[in-house]
Amino acid sequence: MGGTFGKGCHLHLIDGSAFIFRAFHALPPLTRKSDGLPIGAVSGFCNMIHKYVQDNAGPDAPTHVAVVFDKGSHTFRNDLYDLYKANRDAMPEDLRPQIPLTREATRAFNIACLEQEGFEADDIIATLTRQAVEAGGRVTIISSDKDLMQLVGNGVEMLDAMKGKRIGVEEVEEKFGVGPDRVVDVQALAGDSVDNIPGAPGIGIKTAALLIQEFGDLETLLDRADEIPQPKRRQTLVEHRTQIELSKRLVTLDSATPLDITLDDLEVREPDPAALMDFLTRMEFRTLTKRIAEGLGVEPPVIADTNPAGAAPSEAADQSATIPFRPEDYECIRDAAALQRWIDAATARGLMAVDTETTGLDEMRCDLVGISLAVEPGRACYIPLGHKIGEGDLFGADVLAEGQMPLDEALALLKPVLQDPAVIKIGQNMKYDAKVLARYGVHVAPIDDTMLMSYAMNAGLHGHGMDALSERYLEHQPIPIKSLLGSGKAQITFDRVPIDEAVKYAAEDADITLRLAQLFKPQLHRARVTTVYETLERPLVPVLAEMEMTGIRVDRDTLSRMSNAFAQKMAALEAEIHDLAGETFNVGSPKQLGEILFDKMSLPGGKKGKTGAYATGADVLEDLAAEGHDLPARVLDWRQLSKLKSTYTDALQDHINPETGRVHTSYVITGAVTGRLASTDPNLQNIPVRTEEGRRIRAAFVADEGKVLVSLDYSQIELRILAHVAGIDALKQAFREGQDIHAMTASEMFDVPMDQMTPEIRRQAKAINFGVIYGISGFGLARNLRIPRGEAQGFIDRYFERFPGIKDYMTETVAFAKANGFVQTLFGRKIHTPEIGAKGPQAGFAQRAAINAPIQGTAADIIRRAMIRMPGVLKGLPAKMLLQVHDELVFEVDKGAETGVIDAVREVMEGAAMPAVKLDVPLVVDAGTGQNWAEAH
Repeated sequence: MGGTFGKGCHLHLIDGSAFIFRAFHALPPLTRKSDGLPIGAVSGFCNMIHKYVQDNAGPDAPTHVAVVFDKGSHTFRNDLYDLYKANRDAMPEDLRPQIPLTREATRAFNIACLEQEGFEADDIIATLTRQAVEAGGRVTIISSDKDLMQLVGNGVEMLDAMKGKRIGVEEVEEKFGVGPDRVVDVQALAGDSVDNIPGAPGIGIKTAALLIQEFGDLETLLDRADEIPQPKRRQTLVEHRTQIELSKRLVTLDSATPLDITLDDLEVREPDPAALMDFLTRMEFRTLTKRIAEGLGVEPPVIADTNPAGAAPSEAADQSATIPFRPEDYECIRDAAALQRWIDAATARGLMAVDTETTGLDEMRCDLVGISLAVEPGRACYIPLGHKIGEGDLFGADVLAEGQMPLDEALALLKPVLQDPAVIKIGQNMKYDAKVLARYGVHVAPIDDTMLMSYAMNAGLHGHGMDALSERYLEHQPIPIKSLLGSGKAQITFDRVPIDEAVKYAAEDADITLRLAQLFKPQLHRARVTTVYETLERPLVPVLAEMEMTGIRVDRDTLSRMSNAFAQKMAALEAEIHDLAGETFNVGSPKQLGEILFDKMSLPGGKKGKTGAYATGADVLEDLAAEGHDLPARVLDWRQLSKLKSTYTDALQDHINPETGRVHTSYVITGAVTGRLASTDPNLQNIPVRTEEGRRIRAAFVADEGKVLVSLDYSQIELRILAHVAGIDALKQAFREGQDIHAMTASEMFDVPMDQMTPEIRRQAKAINFGVIYGISGFGLARNLRIPRGEAQGFIDRYFERFPGIKDYMTETVAFAKANGFVQTLFGRKIHTPEIGAKGPQAGFAQRAAINAPIQGTAADIIRRAMIRMPGVLKGLPAKMLLQVHDELVFEVDKGAETGVIDAVREVMEGAAMPAVKLDVPLVVDAGTGQNWAEAH
């Protein structure tokens, strides 16, 4: 073009750092064959730059372009605030050597490459944008970074290259609730946890936007903060004004960054074929080199094979990161011929993403409405099977919408490929879909699960739901289900959603799932958790699905009798509480209880919260009860009965499946960061067993006629793991010899001979043994044992003196967590510890969690390994696995076969750590049998 930048010129500014990190996370750990240099991010970056060049060759092509990078981690913002971006993870080691190569790649494409010491890429972009607008030109910023949205307007727009979505003033207002000129005000109030910008505590984006809309700008808001009617919000703005003003300085981009180039230096230039081919050849990018050479009209050089398995993995991952989502391209399958084409494509590829749409979330009762499939990024379909219209026919029966395949015909076609061992079925929370399809006679296998891949890599860092993963890793916000179903009383079920809308939503889910799988599969290897996923997560899905579908019989009459008995006991306790109080009041009201305890009875320890009501939590009542006050002790008894009644004896009756007469809990594999399973709908893992009433609830869980329940439970497994990992010889020896570990501990700590051990001393040692695992404090132990805090702290100090290895383990574990950002189980499970560097009270909690996680996580891994082996062991035995509750497994067994089943299961459980880990202590499993769960345990 030539000449000076001015009116009619169009500047493109590419956020190079965003390209790099997207490429790094999208591609497998590719290495250069000649020397092993990591080049996966460089490969993805080059693909993205090449795609950008191709997509911008038309009549609206830019006249000027630059790729802008961050240079170094220290900028002027760190001088303003030393904690700026302090919680960012360190750069991965295999990315570090690739950073300079991405700059070299940019220059090889003959595109201006910009970076500036002491400033961020965003500041350079802000400066060039200002200069271009002042010169009369237009600017397109190729990024989706929210921090850059403050620049939009007045001839400036952004382009989200991943989604092909342009971001103008309206889109900024939709995201922030204010125009681009007030984005920094909203950001200053809301803060940013990613960049560690403090903001105003407790104020989020929506509240910040409302405040700025009302007061016009941040400065006015802060000057007039005393006019805000909400006391808490007013106090926050007044007390944190300096912090908020600092936050605004941190989020405001510097549009006067000193640059040693001009806009004229950014003029678009054709690449030099020789220079570009030289770079690509040195990188050994065979596929990309050939593609670009053809476009340039030159002969491609011969390059050695960088990836011995071929280029498919990197290309697939790159597709996931770059192909835009186009709902209009999704196909609605309405006949057998169309469905067969998709089945053939899946068979040829050896994989497909699968997702089901149903009338509800209860897999045991919902109806199948449709199935979506995806075979490659951007290519997905939906098979409507049960969509209904209108209010039914004359006889009240539902009328199926037209244009759907008969359910039986579709499932008959799909069943072979869904059960084909040569075709991997990919799902997001695949256990749900597998259970739904199993009820229709289709047993899906083998499976991959993106939720579990994410969990294996990122437990403790973020959630693993599909929408969150899509936004985080694909920068794509899926269609919200509420937009189809509505909410509240007007909410409909999916079978009432029009088919055209259902296609876009359901096919998108399958498309997202496939893309996530292609991103995550190679990342498992990079994160060194492939073994965790392949041995502890993926094979657990069919085991849990079978358990959940089997369920456990619950006796409704027993529950009903318990509910009545609890109600009578609660009434008696209420009467006693009213007598003690000298008046009637609502025992279930914390406010009224607080007034009775602390105003009327003047008991000690009364503290009012933010609402003005006294705190009456269990800890407060337990302290008062320990001091001999009867009323709080009776309230604790009443609360316990109330919870047992509402949560269990009443609620469990509603969970009995009318078709099976059994309760079918659902296990959440990702429910705890340590690997422990969570039980929901209903939760069968939190039934209290320390009280007689709690234990009685287990009596309602019964065996079928002619069968018995068998319970096998690991004995003190976490203490055994602690003895192993901390190298405590005395504990290890005691476990090897089968000693009473609590009596042994008491003997060691209190110098009491074993034959003179009293139950009280043993109880204290037991509380300390289990408390230490969870990092209990002197205060906590004092409450558990109801002894003075000083005495409790003395017990803990003495414990560490006698078993110094435990203290060493704790210190080393916390140090490892701080250095690495995670801790690990003996089987390689990573539990991330993002709060390990926290200050104040949060620090103690984070450190205790880090100390406990490897122990609890290893115990969870061991029982998972046992469960995964159980189907092979039970084959041929008259037994089914029904429940997993922490360290316990419950089975239903034919009468007379208990001994054989116990022997077989015990052998598996006690050897579950092997051969991966050889513990220094034996694992011991206790067993029991009975007609109900209470008798068996």
